[in-house]
This record gives sequence, structure tokens and C-alpha cells, in this order.
Amino acid sequence: MIYCILTLIVSFAVSAALMPLCMRLAKRFNIMDRPNTAVKTHLSAMPYLGGAAIFAGIIISLTAVRFISDFPSGTLYTLRGIFLGSGIIFLLGLSDDMAPLDYKLKFFIQLVAASVLFRYGISIQLFGNPILNYFFSMLWILAITNSFNIIDVMDGLSASAVMMCAFFFFMVSLPSEQIYVNFASVAVFGAAAGFLIYNFPPARIFMGDTGSLTLGFIMAAVSLGAEYSSVHPIGLFAPLVILGIPLFDVIFVMMHRARRGLSPFRGSKDHFALRMLELGFTREQVLFRVSVTGAVMGSGAWLLTVVPMKWAVVLCGAGLCAGIYLAGWLSVIDVEDF
Repeated sequence: MIYCILTLIVSFAVSAALMPLCMRLAKRFNIMDRPNTAVKTHLSAMPYLGGAAIFAGIIISLTAVRFISDFPSGTLYTLRGIFLGSGIIFLLGLSDDMAPLDYKLKFFIQLVAASVLFRYGISIQLFGNPILNYFFSMLWILAITNSFNIIDVMDGLSASAVMMCAFFFFMVSLPSEQIYVNFASVAVFGAAAGFLIYNFPPARIFMGDTGSLTLGFIMAAVSLGAEYSSVHPIGLFAPLVILGIPLFDVIFVMMHRARRGLSPFRGSKDHFALRMLELGFTREQVLFRVSVTGAVMGSGAWLLTVVPMKWAVVLCGAGLCAGIYLAGWLSVIDVEDF
């Protein structure tokens, strides 16, 4: 546990310490997010390199703890896969922040990075057929990677969501032998917390695709390493619940765009957080509610892995009903009036 705490401290310190430098570099090299479309919600140009400091915090903290602790060889091998895959995603996000890339190219590169995880044994293992395992692993990794990018529409939102997810993946993974989940989770938590200091409303820097895609990718890798079904198979739904906030926004946005005949890849203001702002909540109130909801969902996910099956079914049913009710409540906002 002491090494997990050390990883958390180092990732937080590195991320927070590098953030001012990233702000200066972003301004120096004109890596800025300008409010030049109706979709943008900020009023002035913002530095776009927060993701670089986040990534540095994660990689430096995990590398440091590797040299002072006795990691099993299997853990080092798995972390190597995360390093390589997330490095590809980091470069993809950085390129996209500097000059927007075609979404088809972005998906292809994400598929390459996801295949790296599969090569290092980080994958869904539900089927006897390796082709099926590969297909559903790619689908899962790409969905989670992009969900944190999609939810990054408001100051502090993506960072707050990923911190909740990282914390509860850590909690669920504590009894397991997949040590990489423990360390990767606390590294993500610390780096996101260091960024949140500068991104909490009013934000001074954005994480950009460099941060949101990288964090989503690492969360996808982490979600594939914990043990969920040792008590009963319903526990397999735990990662869906932990990642429920970004996944809810993806499904919610895609459904509304499809209903209005819009491309699922175009930007729009139909995200749940922006609808809450339209309802009169402040940004701080939205972040508080998202964090509390994430904590409730994470606690529920942990319970799914330890309670008897009948109670797990009740928890899943209650969560599904709550999600449907929330979607209906938010749908009354007419986004076309934004």
C-alpha cells in the first residue's frame, strides 16, 4: 500500500508542477482552443496542453515506483503494454490538438493502440474463440477511450469523472493479483487531481484530446484487469457501472443526434452537463453532482462484486431505472435553442 500512496503523490506532484510550463508552451506554440464555433462554451482562447502534464505524471510515477518496488514480472510486462499503447494515443491526441485529424484516421490509430494492449494480454477473455475476444476487446477499448473525450465539454468534468472511475477500479482491484490495476489507477487519480487544480471552474488550461483520449485509454486498460465475477457472473457489469457517467453521455448524445438526423461524429451542445447548465445549475454544482453520482455508482459497482446474486440483480435494476429516468428528465431541454 505504501507504494500505491507514493505513486499517487508523485503523479499528483508531477502533473501539478508541469501544468504552468504546459500553459506557457501552449501559448508559445499556439496550441490553443479558440471559441470559433457555436459548439464551444468558453469565451476566450485557452491553452490546450494539460494532457501532456497528465501523461507525464502517470508515466513518471509508474516508472519511479517500478525501480523502488519489487514488481512481479507479469505486472511489468502488462505495464509495458499500457505504456506503449497510451504513448500511441498520447501522440494521436497531441497531433489532433495541434491540427484536427479525420475521425477515420483517429479510429485506425486507436485500433492500433488497442491491439497493442491485446498483444500484452490486456483484453476481454469471455470467449473460447480468440477472434471474438479480440473483436469485443477492440470495441470496448475504443468506446471507453472516446467516451472520456466526448464528456470533456465543461471545466473539470472529464477530470472529475476519471478520478471517480480510477478510485473505484482501485477499490475493486485491491483483493486481486492484478497489481497493475492498483498502480495505474492511483497514477491516473493523482495526475487528474493535479490537472483539476488548474481546470476547476474557471479553467486556466484544458486537457485537450491529448489528455481525454489518453485517460480514457488507460481506464479501458485498467477495467480489463480487475476480477469482477468471483462471487457471481453479475459482477461482470461492475466496470460498466464504474464507467457509467461517460458511457451514459455517449449513449445519450448518440441517441439524440440520431433522432435529429445528425452525424454522431459532429460536435453539438446536447451533452448532459450542458443541459444541466441550461437548467440553471452552476458549473460547480454540476461537478459536485457528477462526483457524488460517480461515488454512488462506484460504490454500487463494488457491491456488485461482493453481495449475493439476488441483491446484485436488484442493484442493476435500480441503476437502470435511475439512468432511464435521468435521460428522460434531461431530454426535455431543447438543445436546438442553444
